[in-house]
Amino acid sequence: MNKKDAKELIEVLRSTYPDATCSLDFSTPFEMVVAVMLSAQCTDERVNKTTPSLFSKCKTIEDYANIDIKELEEFIHPCGFYKNKAKNIKLCAKQILENFNGIVPNNMDDLLTLAGVGRKSANVILLEVYGIANGIAVDTHAKRISNLMGLSKEKDPEKIEQDLLKIFPKNLLKYVNHLFVWHGRNTCIARNPKCDNCSVNKFCSFAHTNAK
Repeated sequence: MNKKDAKELIEVLRSTYPDATCSLDFSTPFEMVVAVMLSAQCTDERVNKTTPSLFSKCKTIEDYANIDIKELEEFIHPCGFYKNKAKNIKLCAKQILENFNGIVPNNMDDLLTLAGVGRKSANVILLEVYGIANGIAVDTHAKRISNLMGLSKEKDPEKIEQDLLKIFPKNLLKYVNHLFVWHGRNTCIARNPKCDNCSVNKFCSFAHTNAK
């Protein structure tokens, strides 16, 4: 796909999904960090059902650093991998308090020093908390759609991100993940993509192959 088609692809998806935004609920920067950690191998819907009681209990980063690990595990148990996630949340809170004066970092390098925060999570935090879009969060939807549409042949999310960054103009980066997530949930479904009803199937190598 060339850059002109890539730009049109995003424009069509924006028309198709005008309400595409981040699905995770949060009201403070660290709540976003927690929500992103919990969303690993878990649906955003499940995370949003789990976080209200936790956010009610822990109102500050200090609360997360000091909460008993077993109590934290109980709060986040429904999101899976709760022991590892609880450990990372507490450690991350302590790192932010000790290394960043209690403020969630606003750059990729610093975010990547935090427990439980990888490049995908960091991209989400930067965009949703600070409005910074220098990269693209490549989740399962972005990965699948990028491969099906021929935007990238890579399987590794970081390599896919680099391919996407080469083709999408910088002013559109903030839309890519949200649109791919919504498209992946509603149309380009993993098990049975609705190619006939897809607003961007003219750009899709998979749809063209299926039509033959």
